[in-house]
Amino acid sequence: MMRLGSLLALSLIVLATPARALVETPMLVEPVAAGTMPPVGERLPSVPSVVKLTGDDQPGRHGGTLRTLMGRAKDTRMMVVYGYARLVGYDTDFDIKPDLLEKVDVADGRVFTFHLRPGHKWSDGHPFTSEDFRYWWEDIANNPEMSPNGPPQMLAVDGQPPRVEFLDETTVRYSWDKPNPRFLSMLAGARPLYLFAPAHYLKSFHKKYQKPDALEQLVKNEKQRNWVALQFRMGRMYKTSNPDLPTLQPWVLRTKPPSDRFIFERNPFYHRIDEAGRQLPYIDRVIMSISDKKLIPAKVGAGDVDLQARYLSFNNYTFLKQGEKRNGYRVLLWRRTNGSQVALYPNLNTKDPVWRELMRQSDFRRALSMAIDRHEINQVIYYGLALEICDNTLPQSPLYHEDCATAWAQFDMDTANKMLDGLGLTERDDRGIRLLSNGQPLEIVVETAGESVEQTDVLSLIGDSWQKVGVKLYPKPLQRELLRNRVFSGATTMSVWWGLDNALVTPDMAPNELAPVNQNKLIWPKWGQYFETKGHAGEPIDYAPAAELMDLYNQWIVSKTTEERHKIWRRMLDLYASEALTIGTVAGVFQPVVVSDKLRNVPQEATYGWDPGAHLGIHRPDTFWFTDTGEGGQ
Repeated sequence: MMRLGSLLALSLIVLATPARALVETPMLVEPVAAGTMPPVGERLPSVPSVVKLTGDDQPGRHGGTLRTLMGRAKDTRMMVVYGYARLVGYDTDFDIKPDLLEKVDVADGRVFTFHLRPGHKWSDGHPFTSEDFRYWWEDIANNPEMSPNGPPQMLAVDGQPPRVEFLDETTVRYSWDKPNPRFLSMLAGARPLYLFAPAHYLKSFHKKYQKPDALEQLVKNEKQRNWVALQFRMGRMYKTSNPDLPTLQPWVLRTKPPSDRFIFERNPFYHRIDEAGRQLPYIDRVIMSISDKKLIPAKVGAGDVDLQARYLSFNNYTFLKQGEKRNGYRVLLWRRTNGSQVALYPNLNTKDPVWRELMRQSDFRRALSMAIDRHEINQVIYYGLALEICDNTLPQSPLYHEDCATAWAQFDMDTANKMLDGLGLTERDDRGIRLLSNGQPLEIVVETAGESVEQTDVLSLIGDSWQKVGVKLYPKPLQRELLRNRVFSGATTMSVWWGLDNALVTPDMAPNELAPVNQNKLIWPKWGQYFETKGHAGEPIDYAPAAELMDLYNQWIVSKTTEERHKIWRRMLDLYASEALTIGTVAGVFQPVVVSDKLRNVPQEATYGWDPGAHLGIHRPDTFWFTDTGEGGQ
């Protein structure tokens, strides 16, 4: 697991490798010969990142087209997640290592000096330098029109932003008066904190650099409100929606939206090579086809993909196994890192005053949790292979504690009924459903993203047991963006999603998921928004357990030792569990990963998680390769 304490004591260094013979990529031989593309030695940084393949992984060969399926056009962003090129990134042991950076020098846990790789280039061949960091810091993060609230709140320590120095073309320094233990982990995320942007490209859409008449015409051409909207539209590095935007990822988008088939091609200037001198990625192209989410498992089972995990769930496993030999693929099972496979999120910021008061009653949430038969869910849906625990850490985490994992997770209808009675919910209608203080029936609408049959099946079982304690559950499927917007606005009473993204935490990982610091956390969106906007939007915390978690989070931010952080984490996990702030079901569920028989270097056993992990990203898809590189398969 990540040992950040030791990393802070020493520089993070990738040693320069001896001169080696470089192998030209076959796909680029012709453009190199024609003089339209520099040879590989001129495309790479002078100190490339050398990937050492170990264990079952083998040096591969170039070529081939990888097919995958996604459920919506916005999923093009997953190529940034899977590509997982970061300033620093996690390895499979969850240690943070330099990646885009050659090295990072860390002093006192508060001064971070970044050393870029000399000669590193964007995908269009333009140098990647400290100017790209300066542009983001001065012309985006501190531009009052683009960032009215200033730099991202996540960069602040004790309310203070960093001092940023651009020492030379390849050296940038960030420093604070106090330690910042979360800084590197934010840069290594599945959706990372970006500190840079391709200045040479985006200056064309910035009023500081572009002539007014030309900028006005660009705004009209792209049908944007103003130059600020234009800048954001053209520069969304995470969303991957602009084929003209230079990138540092292994594959570059070549298809302009809207489309139902997106083509990504290798980045000729990518910074990683293998030990044999082959520039990564091995695979030339990725074709991402957009399909109805409900049809994806069937298409995968028919052999229409070379690599697929997203939009597959454990209940697809038996069906997928049946097609292995016939359609030339294998089904792997990776252990998910979520705190819960399906978790309920009471919205503590819901607009309805009656529901808000009830959702903030600890015993109400606890009673709902104890009225869930997790053993039944495990046996019926997961063949008894899951862990029957609440939404907390997994046993593999050094912060795991059984009391937290099982808090309010025992199936006890008598105690649940007594708790609900104790809250004054004693009156019932002729169906046996309890009545709220306003006389309305206690009917909870649980809103979903409508993407998972698995969630629907779990909610059905929960609904059956809740009805026995006088609570009616109605699932309501929505589109993902509509669900989030309703939660953010307070229109939603309760929603369903995965549990904690990372249940394999260590003390040195930031406890972002346990405190109201992010609007995307579905139990407290308005408090998270208040933090993110420095009080300009959202609502201040007015609930004691959330306020205590926020105080503990602030203590963690300024902590100096792993021992201090361990104590803070333990208190936060204890509080999160005892309050039943989210209601988990089961955890440790397997994620099916379908892999073509011709695709190599995909691990047989692995973890599958969002952050840290970036789903496939931590396993380095740029090192996956085909034994048969003929077009179409692959």
